[in-house]
Amino acid sequence: MRFCFSPSLLRWLLLGLVLGTLGARAADRPNILWLTSEDHGPEMGCYGDTLARTPNVDALAAKGMRFNRVWSNHPVCAPARTAIISGLHSTSSGGLHMRSMVPMPAGAKMYPEYLREAGYYATNTNKEDYNLRKTAATWDDSSPRAHWRNRKPGQPFFAIFNSTKSHESQIRTRPHQAITDPAKVRVPAYHPDTPEVRQDWAQYYDKVSEADADAGARLKEIEAAGLADDTIVFYYGDHGSGMPRSKRWPSNSGLHVPLVVYFPTKWRHLAPKEYQPGGASDRLVSFVDLAPTVLSLAGVRPPAWMQGQAFAGPHQGAAPAFLFGARGRMDERPDTVRSVTDGRYVYIRNYFPHVGQGLGNEYQMQTPTTRIWREWFDQRKTNAAQAVFWTIPKAPEELYDLTTDRDEVNNLATKPEHRATLERLRTAHRAHIAQIRDVCFLPEGEIHSRAQGSSPYDMARDESKYPFAKIHAAADLASNLDPAALPRLVALTKDADSAVRYWATLGFLMRGEAAVRGNDATLQAALKDTSPHVRVVAAQALAQYGTAAAAAPALEVLRELAPPDKNGFFVALAAFNAIEVLGPKAGALRAYARTLNPQAAVPDARYDSYIPRLIQNLSDGSPAPEAAKGKKRKKAE
Repeated sequence: MRFCFSPSLLRWLLLGLVLGTLGARAADRPNILWLTSEDHGPEMGCYGDTLARTPNVDALAAKGMRFNRVWSNHPVCAPARTAIISGLHSTSSGGLHMRSMVPMPAGAKMYPEYLREAGYYATNTNKEDYNLRKTAATWDDSSPRAHWRNRKPGQPFFAIFNSTKSHESQIRTRPHQAITDPAKVRVPAYHPDTPEVRQDWAQYYDKVSEADADAGARLKEIEAAGLADDTIVFYYGDHGSGMPRSKRWPSNSGLHVPLVVYFPTKWRHLAPKEYQPGGASDRLVSFVDLAPTVLSLAGVRPPAWMQGQAFAGPHQGAAPAFLFGARGRMDERPDTVRSVTDGRYVYIRNYFPHVGQGLGNEYQMQTPTTRIWREWFDQRKTNAAQAVFWTIPKAPEELYDLTTDRDEVNNLATKPEHRATLERLRTAHRAHIAQIRDVCFLPEGEIHSRAQGSSPYDMARDESKYPFAKIHAAADLASNLDPAALPRLVALTKDADSAVRYWATLGFLMRGEAAVRGNDATLQAALKDTSPHVRVVAAQALAQYGTAAAAAPALEVLRELAPPDKNGFFVALAAFNAIEVLGPKAGALRAYARTLNPQAAVPDARYDSYIPRLIQNLSDGSPAPEAAKGKKRKKAE
């Protein structure tokens, strides 16, 4: 018997087959919804905070599960989101410094592209803020209009909705309709207890409630569409609170975030092994785990180059023994800090002890708490715990026990009884940065110059371009502040690698007047180094701590290196920071700096406010050239 099909009927049969296959594939894969919010830690009812009003996330936790020990890896939006989108520590990708905009590693893709290849409709609403350059294939839609509703019929979706309601900028927005009673907030031990501080903390709680309401609205959308039984939900914050000594500082207060997950019955087989509705997990989780986890949930094996472990789905990995954090340049202020926790103890390694926790970051200084805190410090009204934020030098190493010191103000690093714990976490830190080839021990300008034509990640795996072990050894020696290290630092100033010479020269600056004056000849030679980054450090050291005779040529070097249009952004940024630190010792340089053209070739336009801001700091307070333009173009952190 022969069957004849008309062309139109054949087309309908083929279309039905395609749609049926798509429907079958969609039925095998869950929808995945990520609800995120900015600048808040676990100050939520489901985490035991009785002052919080977060009914929507609390209800999600009651039927889902919360993770108790989650770190965001980096204590500010851009590098934290960079770790999420890539599955790489931002110290490894080179995307640590604010608005770095470096390339992805060769052959690597941001995780949404893998989801799209697997058939998902992938959307992101409201914010990206990556320090890595994405491709057009990353998202189906990443815009304020992005929504899972726009997918094809039957297509599984992955959707992110981000709330900005709790962002740092909203804590200080006035006027504000107060709900939380400032008298009821708990002021952490590192903050002075003042009306300004209490108001900011109370307003923070109010803003977290607004972010919770945003999450509730998105959950209602899913429910109304009849998709609740088919959708796995994650809720998390992008780093600690927007209050100072949380945001921007890689301690537990800056990195600890809420993470609540919900798996409907249909998809319970994909849940974490320890999943219990209404339960909690003490598994250590950090943001580099999110990309491999969402790929695992979608049935995609995470690529081997990703540095996190999936904690759900068929490709779950073993729980890590440690979580790692890092801070680099915060807008116009450079720093180098690394941290590690085992869930109880927090270890912090300060590689820039000559730079304070407070930094003087302009954006952070807009918060009333930061300003009154600085006033109290200047007036010597702060106690020991409150003064640490502004004190220079920082301790090279810090160690805190979260079970007895939730605010991390009692540094145990020098206590003999905690020596074994210190060494265990220090060893974990060193093994980690060696394993991931932490590329951010280079001066930032050299991250870009050495990686030219490649990516920082790939460059860091070429020993001829990045001899990690000896560069880190120089950084470790320079920043330990041991006076006995000086002879070795002198020898390292003659090393063939400019980054080793940079750290060796920093070692004299970090140790202050005695080290600088005792090694004048070494630093005078460094003023003529082939690396401008070495020259800036040597100039600052001699101008700040050297004799009057030594200061004069040092100031001339800073004058030479300060113009951005001649020396590039990174050298000029270092020179301006040095001039500002010198204060009156910089003399006429401050007036000279104000005459300079702040524009320079930068990796991304989002850098364009940093140097104008530094120029304004050196002025009498009136707007510097182009400063207003730079501020208008600056995006919130």
